Amino acid sequence: MKRFSMKDEGFICENCKEKVEPLFYSARDHCPMCLYSKHVDILPGDRSNPCQGLLVPKEIEKYKDTYKIVYQCEKCHQIHKNIMAIDDNMEKIIELSVKQ
Repeated sequence: MKRFSMKDEGFICENCKEKVEPLFYSARDHCPMCLYSKHVDILPGDRSNPCQGLLVPKEIEKYKDTYKIVYQCEKCHQIHKNIMAIDDNMEKIIELSVKQ
């Protein structure tokens, strides 16, 4: 079972350079504007992954009553998934969902 460390931090997106605010209801784990993330965790919230590559959004998959963004790390090529946030750019979500 995965251990979850709550890390709801703001950051500057390394892809689009936008300032990203904390999510306030869960841990912020990707940019809501461009949907990119960063490969920083081994266990959720631990920030101990030495890879540090950008996670490129590739597709959307249904998960319970919401959706997950499926990423591929541009550095190590590992697949990673994050749950969609309520403030995510819906145009980008739709673009990813029609690519499937």
